[in-house]
Amino acid sequence: MTTSLPWRPVLRHLAPTFGLAAILVCASLAPSPSRANDAPALPDAPAASAATARCGPGSTRLGGKVEPAEGAPSPALERHALAEHPFWDRQNVALFASVGTSRALDYSSTLNMRRRGVEEILLTNDTVDNHPAFLAIEAGATALSIGASYLFHRYHHHRLERWTSIVHASLATSGALRNYALEPARPSTAP
Repeated sequence: MTTSLPWRPVLRHLAPTFGLAAILVCASLAPSPSRANDAPALPDAPAASAATARCGPGSTRLGGKVEPAEGAPSPALERHALAEHPFWDRQNVALFASVGTSRALDYSSTLNMRRRGVEEILLTNDTVDNHPAFLAIEAGATALSIGASYLFHRYHHHRLERWTSIVHASLATSGALRNYALEPARPSTAP
């Protein structure tokens, strides 16, 4: 006599999710590869000509070009300094909170949808009906989003770092709103 174990379909979906999360965590803990150009390399400034030395820095007499004063940082260094920020800065914390909130909204909207008899289309109904497993999937998705943002931060892709959370929160919120907007399932009329 063979009994069906109700948790087996859940493991089928949880294993790839947590495997990917484990890979991202391990990759984030690995030391970053050393590159020869980690520090921003700027070209050497050309030597000042006699006309520039006579007119001084900031002069517009030579083709309208304004040179920065000696000791002032170059625009490339200023942009690089602005791009660097701590990972847990105020903006990232707000974005991660929005991802967590949108995933919680998706969790509650999906359970509401299932209570009204509507079928789940992305996961199996057994997975969604198993509340602890579904909660773990939602928490894992949030952690995966934060891990992806961390990898982008670590490798100096700061725009992608921010956009990962923005897109994730937007998609999860739109999915939750769609779940709430669905009509309840109509009972089937059996002859």
